[in-house]
Amino acid sequence: MQIIYSQLISQALSIAVKQISKTIDLLDEGASIPFISRYRKEATGGLDEVMIGEIKQQYEKLKELSKRKKTILSSIEEQGGLTSELKTRIENSWDATELEDIYLPYKPKKQTKAEIARQKGLEPLAKILMAQNETDVYKCAERFINTDVADVEEALQGARYIIAEWVNENEAARNLIRGIFRREAVISSKVIKGKEKEGNKFKSYFNFSELLSKCLSHRILAMRRGEAEGFLRVSISPDDDYCMDALIRRFVKGQRASSEQVEIAVEDSYLRLLKPSIETEFAALSKEKADVQAIKVFAENLRQLLLTPPLGQKRILGIDPGYRTGCKVVCLDAQGNLLHNETIYPHPPQNDRSKAGAKINTLVNTYAIDAIAVGNGTAGRETERFITNIRYDRKIQIFTVNEDGASVYSASKIAREEFPAYDVTVRGAVSIGRRLMDPLAELVKIDPKSIGVGQYQHDVNQTALKDALNQTVENCVNQVGVNLNTASKHLLTYVSGLGPATAQNIVDYRSENGAFKSRKDLLKVPRLGEKTFEQAAGFLRIPDAENPLDNSAVHPESYHIIEAMAKDANCGIVDLVKEKEIRDSIQLNNYVSENTGMPTLLDIMQELEKPGRDPRQSIEVFEFDPNIKSINDLHEGQILAGIITNITNFGCFVDIGIKEKGLVHISNMSDSFVADPTQNVSIQQYVQVKVLSIDWERKRIQLSMKVN
Repeated sequence: MQIIYSQLISQALSIAVKQISKTIDLLDEGASIPFISRYRKEATGGLDEVMIGEIKQQYEKLKELSKRKKTILSSIEEQGGLTSELKTRIENSWDATELEDIYLPYKPKKQTKAEIARQKGLEPLAKILMAQNETDVYKCAERFINTDVADVEEALQGARYIIAEWVNENEAARNLIRGIFRREAVISSKVIKGKEKEGNKFKSYFNFSELLSKCLSHRILAMRRGEAEGFLRVSISPDDDYCMDALIRRFVKGQRASSEQVEIAVEDSYLRLLKPSIETEFAALSKEKADVQAIKVFAENLRQLLLTPPLGQKRILGIDPGYRTGCKVVCLDAQGNLLHNETIYPHPPQNDRSKAGAKINTLVNTYAIDAIAVGNGTAGRETERFITNIRYDRKIQIFTVNEDGASVYSASKIAREEFPAYDVTVRGAVSIGRRLMDPLAELVKIDPKSIGVGQYQHDVNQTALKDALNQTVENCVNQVGVNLNTASKHLLTYVSGLGPATAQNIVDYRSENGAFKSRKDLLKVPRLGEKTFEQAAGFLRIPDAENPLDNSAVHPESYHIIEAMAKDANCGIVDLVKEKEIRDSIQLNNYVSENTGMPTLLDIMQELEKPGRDPRQSIEVFEFDPNIKSINDLHEGQILAGIITNITNFGCFVDIGIKEKGLVHISNMSDSFVADPTQNVSIQQYVQVKVLSIDWERKRIQLSMKVN
């Protein structure tokens, strides 16, 4: 079966069968996507995480389809309708829609109108009419009047119900209507009468229609949300007369009286059975397609956010701003441990700026603070200005930190476990400070849906969304690598091969036995076996390890290669790491073997050049325009500095230093055509934008990145 799976996936993804087959083998062995991508390049032909993820997704779908085929075969066989031809056709079908069409005539039915007519003995009459040879249908129908059938009209009506069901279950008919839907169906939405005011946010869709094939994903999701919230009525439909004419041409023969009965049945079949069925099918397909696009954008946004440049291990003063309740201040050491916390009141109603300034200065000196992180929520801008205007005795970097999701973290079980003696406000300030040090390590503690970089995340398939976001987090964590001796349980959970239980065991072992001295020590952790070690070891770092390779992305399974290189060069591994001339003298072809190819050797040499390097860029201080304090300070034509905070299919949102985010529509991103915003901009990117317009009533700001 696997070879069939590989061939089908190869056709779908245009990847060689051999690559797919090897990838499936590794997945079946329990290998993670990051592990396969990084350490099994020879087997997969260098497939990256995205390609491997797509293979895995296709593989899971095919396995589910195989289960469905078994169920269908069993059901038809129980009914006594399974012929060898039908069995072969089902076994050879790998199209879910085709499979359901084949099964439809055999699918156990409820008490449909056609089924009731059959029970009244009207199926023979339906067959007579369908043959379309009868000229006197009334005389023919008289033969079927009985205790259950009162008159000729009831007999003909029952026969038409049966014919209508035959038409609905006819594969050719269904594919005919599908083709028309695919080419010509229009998706329409109308406001439900009386809901105009309440549903004003969906005003753009009060009287909307567009070809379904051209309707963008965000519009489909917006309409479906309006429908779910009870403000819109959404429909998908082609031209009904055109569809019925197409069916009539297929099923109606001649102009006899029986042909007229069939025509009536065909029209009934379309309006009552076929159209609703195909509309439901296309509604689901269009929603699924929109979900895929929205999830893809969300996952890419999340990836970019998780890979935001870190400040690194510095001593941080974190501030969660506020007015009446004050600003919560925390001091953290270079490892993110909480050293001190208190509250200052520099803003109304207290306005105790002098005392607050003196306190900040004292804390900066007492705890040797290197940088200050200010949350960008309520009073964030005012707090940033206040902090910036304080005179310090030392050089202090001041950063504005996106605090989306910090409140979710501070009230979570994870936060309670970390800081059981502190309230949510202190935990929130700690999260803000830690986000500056290492965004990835802190953001993994928060449900990705709460981080604020999604598009209609509550409207898409939640299982698919969760799987995609979890895989994105796992890929990012393993791309960066994790310090084995400082990582939290929650960060370790996302390391390849590890899970919550193993991560907890590592933390417990570390607490009882002290810091890990080498990667080999991992094998001493309870219930961490060779397979888990294989999957995880290469992504775990030990900065002060005796063997410098333990602080690199070189997998322990390849240490012997580097030892051989060092031996051949008459030097130690440390010399190999330090001396570029020695590395340049190595002939990699000498170390190619059955299990180790050039891709792995090139990766090894790249790591030796800078072991344990962080793939993330360096952080930069950013400053908003000090003259812009609220939306009232804006006017058309202004050029402002901003930070991209979210990307959607229709554009991106930019923080310009006030409460309201501005929208750069896709048409205003560049002078050239932009098909995919994620290819032009990225989360946390610093940009210059021009104010195009301001909707004062709805507090919406239209921006342009075409500032010249």
